[in-house]
Amino acid sequence: MTRERGLATRLLMLRRFSTAFAALCLSATPAQAALTRAEQAMVRTIDAEQARTTSMLERWVDQNSGTMNVAGVRAVRDLVDPEFKVLGFTTEWIDMKAAGRAGHLVARHNGSKASKRLLLIAHLDTVFEPDSPFQRWERQGDMARGPGGGDDKGGIAVIVAALRAMKAAGTLDRANITVFLTGDEEDSGNPITIARRDLIAEGKKADAALDFEDLAQDDGQNGPVDLGSIARRSAGSWTVKVTGRSAHSSGIGNPGVGYGAIYELARILDTFRRELPDDKLTYNVGLIGGGQSADLDEGRIRLQATGKTNIVAATAVARGDLRAISQEQIERTRAKMRAIVAQSLPGAKAEISFDEDGYPPMPPTAGNRALLGRLNAVNRDMGLAEMTELDPAKRGAGDISFVAADVDGLVGLGPGSVGSHTPNEAVNVPSIFKQAKRAAILMSRLAAEPRSGR
Repeated sequence: MTRERGLATRLLMLRRFSTAFAALCLSATPAQAALTRAEQAMVRTIDAEQARTTSMLERWVDQNSGTMNVAGVRAVRDLVDPEFKVLGFTTEWIDMKAAGRAGHLVARHNGSKASKRLLLIAHLDTVFEPDSPFQRWERQGDMARGPGGGDDKGGIAVIVAALRAMKAAGTLDRANITVFLTGDEEDSGNPITIARRDLIAEGKKADAALDFEDLAQDDGQNGPVDLGSIARRSAGSWTVKVTGRSAHSSGIGNPGVGYGAIYELARILDTFRRELPDDKLTYNVGLIGGGQSADLDEGRIRLQATGKTNIVAATAVARGDLRAISQEQIERTRAKMRAIVAQSLPGAKAEISFDEDGYPPMPPTAGNRALLGRLNAVNRDMGLAEMTELDPAKRGAGDISFVAADVDGLVGLGPGSVGSHTPNEAVNVPSIFKQAKRAAILMSRLAAEPRSGR
């Protein structure tokens, strides 16, 4: 089955089950005796404001905010900013011109000094630039197609709906919440030390981090099954460059000539394939070329090569990515890759380099798992199924990883969606409200707890 057919099939399944599933969630939620009065009030507020929330999200989606569209990202900021101010948040725009990007919107609510500090993470940008034909919101029953409807304007809609419910129920008053909306999650600015400097600083102050990217789901017998996400893998790049002895092809393999750059690069990559496998580790080759010349462009995403069939290749280049679940796994794998590269065939010499501007890993920890336990307590009280852990190999890298070394976190508090990063991207609209209820109750309970001395 092609990717397009697979996405279409899942979209059809979500449409088929979303109405019944949403009705079940909405009818079960308010009646749960396990919810406090304030929590029941939050549920009612979110239900009452469904039309408002949906209309708000539609306006955001219709404003292009591709990462490189600096004006567009700022325009979405201007739409989002008042939603926080009306709730008593102070907002700040952190300009990221120094990193070649628009900037980040930060909204802060100061409650009781003794209460836990929560960091909410989402992003303003999408992968769809102004030249993309995919630009507008289109409602199709319970599903709505649109750039960023799920990733991640839908996540921001969940945040706003949850905070409005907390305000109405009075649980926002004592809460210490910082909302950090990056403007370059889909294509981070450079250097990364500047682009993520302020997010890292907020993570050091927080007691819990909640990431509002797409809800993780599996296809169940009766429709999508919600999963909890407590880990994300890293995302980093590597480059292998090889030089060989240029000579007439009739001498290939002879002692004075050797095997040339392309054979050596092929040896390296195939050895990676055979010798690097490890749990949760992936290593992809995304760009390759070789010949008499092989030149990468400045952005290292294009390669121009020249050569002839009767000349032994003088140079070869390959670039790829490396995704791991822990820093230890990254270092161990890099050491293996360096050792493989060093065992060059006669007549060739290779070197490998690793980019240092990637995304770090968010390994599964006891603290993250405890947060999922807190979310599952909310699920039980709402009459929803408990969420098992998502395999982190099924999820890409994300901004929460930059704070993972300093604070416990949860991923995937945004809405359910399909087709992320494709023109088939569609958000399950009822899931926005379900996720907002989960988030509002979870944040209210966490905010009622004292800090542990951090």
